[in-house]
Amino acid sequence: MGQDIKDLLKNDPLHIQKGLSDGHEARFLERLETALPQQEKQVEKHPFMFYKIAAAVILLLSIGGLTYQHLQYTKILDEHKEVTENTKKEKESSLKSLGDISPDLKKIEDYYVASINYELTQVEVSGIGKQLFESYMEKLSQLNEEHKVLRQELTDVGPNEQTINAMIDNLQFRLKLLYQLKEKLNELKKSENEA
Repeated sequence: MGQDIKDLLKNDPLHIQKGLSDGHEARFLERLETALPQQEKQVEKHPFMFYKIAAAVILLLSIGGLTYQHLQYTKILDEHKEVTENTKKEKESSLKSLGDISPDLKKIEDYYVASINYELTQVEVSGIGKQLFESYMEKLSQLNEEHKVLRQELTDVGPNEQTINAMIDNLQFRLKLLYQLKEKLNELKKSENEA
């Protein structure tokens, strides 16, 4: 049933042709072209390519514009913050004191401030009087804050009798507190020495 291909080819060499017949390749290419037409090598212009490029450019310009606006806004905020801080510093430095109103009030203010500073340097605190000293210092810091408020009022409203009297009373009260502190500390020291 099965024959060997080699034997078959040796016996009947007529079936094998040496090469293709003339025009075979041309006919094959013609049939191939009719069945599957060759696409042009030229790149077709895509109708939406222009829109894609335009959209990309618009997107880049929008991002750039928003970034620029953000940087400008940040710069404006920084400038506003700086102006506010400078105004605040100028306002604090331009606070009026009693000495700005008249020379006599300056003498009074200088006297009390010098006396307060002197009394603070003369206070000697021992271990027992430390808690007492801290409570008096807390009261003095509250009076200092009140004095700052009065100075601000003097600057904002202007000099008036009530504000001037309140500032002088504040200075007097601070000095009295220091005198009381010294007395209490001396009493504690005496009671400590007696015991």
